[in-house]
Amino acid sequence: MTQRRGGLIRVTTAGIQQDCLGDATYNLGVPKRTAVLKADGRPGGYTEEGQVPFIEVDVLDRPDLDLKAFLGVSDATVTVDLANGKSVVLSHAWYAGEGTGESKNGSVKSRWEGLEAVEINP
Repeated sequence: MTQRRGGLIRVTTAGIQQDCLGDATYNLGVPKRTAVLKADGRPGGYTEEGQVPFIEVDVLDRPDLDLKAFLGVSDATVTVDLANGKSVVLSHAWYAGEGTGESKNGSVKSRWEGLEAVEINP
């Protein structure tokens, strides 16, 4: 078992491996809990609200990347393979970013949201 916790990542969208920069951010879409305080300031429980599962990463805008098709991704599977051996798989995903490119590193800030995300352990 690897002791590596971070570092290299691999992102695949609709079966195409992307060239990525930096860190991936992801959320499995579990409900977010927020404390409810009673009149005396002590906790009295919590509320829950839903969250949308997502994966975010900066993708390199390489010469062979069809940017318009990339931004139009819908009903796809998006997978991020982490350095620690885990994978996060986002199902029935759509491109939810703004599609904004950045010239310094030649990247596109990318966000996919989907109906379900699962964590797969090694």
